[in-house]
Amino acid sequence: MKVQILGTGCPKCKALLANAEQAAEQAGKPVEVEKVEDLREIMKFRVLSTPALVINGQVKAAGRVLSADEIKKLLDSSGEA
Repeated sequence: MKVQILGTGCPKCKALLANAEQAAEQAGKPVEVEKVEDLREIMKFRVLSTPALVINGQVKAAGRVLSADEIKKLLDSSGEA
């Protein structure tokens, strides 16, 4: 499972990254967390605001910082081991 955090490095982006890493640790399954800061790569996801959370190539949230619990629920509902 792959989680990507889209953002250029603002405090909200860093907070979302930290929450995603925490959720990945709690998930109990292999989760790769990647920070995407390249604007060209971010634009490929067609998000209008950052930070954004992408799970397995699908944008799950944009423009807000999800808590670790919210991210863990999204990881659990993705159904992939």
